[in-house]
Amino acid sequence: MAPGTEHGLKNILWQKIKETVIDDHKKPGEWRILILDHFTTKVLSSCCKMSDLMSEGITIVEDLYKNREPVPDMKAVYFISPSEKGVDSVVNDFKSTYKYKAAYIYFTDYCPDSLFNKLKTYCAKAIRVCKELNISFLPYESQVFTLDNPDAFHSIYSTHRTDKDTTLEKMAEQIVTLCATLDENPGVRYKREPLDNAKKLAELVENKLGEHYELDEKCKGKSKTQAQLLIVDRGFDPVSPILHELTYQAMVYDLISIENDTYKYQSKDGAVAKEKQSILNEEDDLWTKLRHMHIAEVSEKIPKLVKEISANKKIKDNKITMSGLSQLMKKMPSFRKQISKQTVHLNLAEECMNHFQTNVEKLCKVEQDLALGADTEGQKVKDPMRTLLPVLLQKHPTYDKIRAVLLYLFSLNGTTEENLRKIFQQIDNESNVILNWDLLGVPIRSSSSQQRKTTRKDRSHEETYQLSRWTPVMKDVMEDAIENKLDTREWPHKSECPAAWNGSGAVSARQKHKGSNQDDRRSGSRLIVFIIGGVSYSEMRCAYEVTQAVKSCEVIIGSTHILTPRSLLDDIQDLSKTKGPMETFTIIEEKAA
Repeated sequence: MAPGTEHGLKNILWQKIKETVIDDHKKPGEWRILILDHFTTKVLSSCCKMSDLMSEGITIVEDLYKNREPVPDMKAVYFISPSEKGVDSVVNDFKSTYKYKAAYIYFTDYCPDSLFNKLKTYCAKAIRVCKELNISFLPYESQVFTLDNPDAFHSIYSTHRTDKDTTLEKMAEQIVTLCATLDENPGVRYKREPLDNAKKLAELVENKLGEHYELDEKCKGKSKTQAQLLIVDRGFDPVSPILHELTYQAMVYDLISIENDTYKYQSKDGAVAKEKQSILNEEDDLWTKLRHMHIAEVSEKIPKLVKEISANKKIKDNKITMSGLSQLMKKMPSFRKQISKQTVHLNLAEECMNHFQTNVEKLCKVEQDLALGADTEGQKVKDPMRTLLPVLLQKHPTYDKIRAVLLYLFSLNGTTEENLRKIFQQIDNESNVILNWDLLGVPIRSSSSQQRKTTRKDRSHEETYQLSRWTPVMKDVMEDAIENKLDTREWPHKSECPAAWNGSGAVSARQKHKGSNQDDRRSGSRLIVFIIGGVSYSEMRCAYEVTQAVKSCEVIIGSTHILTPRSLLDDIQDLSKTKGPMETFTIIEEKAA
């Protein structure tokens, strides 16, 4: 695991699962079977390896919903969600004949009485342990979590929604399990917006935190800890998830086809091209080191790292190619793994740069000018349509035109119906993907009553690339929260603010602290940020940047799911559709000139 991640969310969660599930009733030298459902499979996959489980006496990991061979002489550990389908599967394992020697059941969350009674009725004699845990979230990275619920976007914002209240209720329960896992009882605040989603969720979370710490025997009546939870709606910052980002991770997930965090690429083995794949996660030290760097820095860094290895092995050819690296790997087995990772990122960075040079570079200046309302010289953009027009008239992919149009509309707080009709003609009349932003509280029509203007920090003194001048609004919020500068009229409290956030210990988020590391921050305070409706990779990056700048506070960010510009546009498009079988947002792409 990469340096700095050993104390992160993944490790915290693994230690909790190890202590409460794996080590519970474990006997020396005894092997057991672990049975998981779909959600708990994701949970365990996110925080441990099979080798970790085997070292704890787990010999087999089985799928709860698949046909399983009986092993009557072994105990079964069930780590599952409290669902009727899951409980029925457990009952079937013991109803007539015992499939296993005994059952040790651990639910991720509170289990309804009806399901408990079903277990009691049909297999009480087989059950040795039945406990409820508080694990209903997924750690995506050391400082990022999700609720694994992308469908919540439709449930909360759609014109056809029928389950908004139950969705918010479930989200609140999941957020509380995150807080419980971190052993935090945070002060809760929310961003006041025209939509009341953040307010409702904040109220639910605060109430459920109180209920949890009243019921939990270990932490009964737990007072507020040195943590703060901020809840915001996705419409709070519509710009950041739409812009073309030029930092490595955000750029990769925007421009390259990545499925389940897996990158597939062609690698030449002599004259034969083979498809290979690599998982982009914190097990890859190089990925962790590079992911938040600007692509210009990444493009310089990777070849240098490769050349260092080449120099160590006296490789004379200074030109680094994919086929050359393949030969290098064959000749030096001991260096194979090290070079393999660098080969992956050399290839990935090259793909990103190809996209940048072909199409993205032309878009970035326009996007940055529209987002900031000023050009690289700091001159105000007086006519945003004049800035937008070249993108509409040139042969850019329709998705990219839509993104530029949205930035134009965001900069104006909406425009006239007549202007909208003209714009739609330039984007294949894909009107819903534009108009549906209104459902997120983002004004698209100038007649809308939802006018907004966010006051931004002056970052003109900060060094940056000309095509990466935009800073996500969330970074301003994180810094202001840590410095105790959030306006209480805009960010009301739903609970008493803990002492760490009363201004007496505020630390500048822009002040660098030498020697800051994860251990230091563990003993300090935490800022937890939750975005309803998806978090972008650029916002995830901000959590790490602010944490690195502040010795006394760790920033953790999470959402219902992680989004990319394309997935967000697809979700926006679908908001006016009835939720049934998933429909795909299809746009005829034009080839870039």
